[in-house]
Amino acid sequence: MINVATIGSSIITEAFARAVAQVDGIALHTATSRDADRAVEIARRIGAPHAASDLDAVLADPEIDAVYVGSPNSVHAEQIRAALAAGRHVFVEKPAVDSEQEWIALTREATQRGLVLMEGMRLAYDPGIGVVRDLLPTLGVLRRASLHYGKRSSRYDDVLAGRRVNIFDPAMGGGALADLGVYSVHAAMLLFGRPDTVQALDVPIASGADGAGVALLGYPGLVVDVSYSKITNAGRPSEIEGEQATVSIDDLVSPRRVVRHAVDGDREAVEIPEERHSLRGEVERFVALVEAGGTAAAEDQERTRLTLETMARIRAALAR
Repeated sequence: MINVATIGSSIITEAFARAVAQVDGIALHTATSRDADRAVEIARRIGAPHAASDLDAVLADPEIDAVYVGSPNSVHAEQIRAALAAGRHVFVEKPAVDSEQEWIALTREATQRGLVLMEGMRLAYDPGIGVVRDLLPTLGVLRRASLHYGKRSSRYDDVLAGRRVNIFDPAMGGGALADLGVYSVHAAMLLFGRPDTVQALDVPIASGADGAGVALLGYPGLVVDVSYSKITNAGRPSEIEGEQATVSIDDLVSPRRVVRHAVDGDREAVEIPEERHSLRGEVERFVALVEAGGTAAAEDQERTRLTLETMARIRAALAR
């Protein structure tokens, strides 16, 4: 049994806890927060039997096998580093860290210590994305793709009212690219690999963060646009277009209806059963990696590295 200590108090921590409850071989042990009363409240909400305010003491607890990092993006790296130094496996929410260089250093340390470091990227472990990948060879030569994810944050109204919000604060690693664009970019890395060229535009908001944006990724004979927004809702499907057929994806992050439209008019729809919980796949993957040991996480870690590299290239394109 993998006993997990959680760091973080957001809704996503609660979602992780619900997924853990559905997966064999893993269990919550301790909810951690800098404030003791807050830790008790989080433990109550997520169903953890213990609460603690001293992270160092939690990491020293021999009953803890792994740490879930769901804190603000800006502190992920230091908390991952501390957990690895204590000999604990780490499951970190996306985006894992701020830069490719940080990720390379941390994955190297994890490997040297024989530990698993994995980013929680739910689309990569959703059964729907497997359906999409299986259909790609049937589309003919791929020529164009549009990968979208946009969801207006309920906290955007706070920004409009002049209040500081972590997820819209650049100093805390917030913004649309980091929070939601990472899904679209990761999907492109998963499906098409590293792009040759990157161009980008974004929509800055009052907090100084990006509220929405789009990047154009160039591949030999293929162009892919990835778009993202935290200030509007996206209502259109994502699409991948080949010379023989096009596939449409109802929800990029959690596909439940994937349709292949052939150029001759034939249409084939694949319905993917609703998961009991959207994060279940990534938690199952984490358990499998811990049980496998060694360098089992290398492929997962490389996709995260490519995503971070491409996000840096997008930011560089925006700065020009």
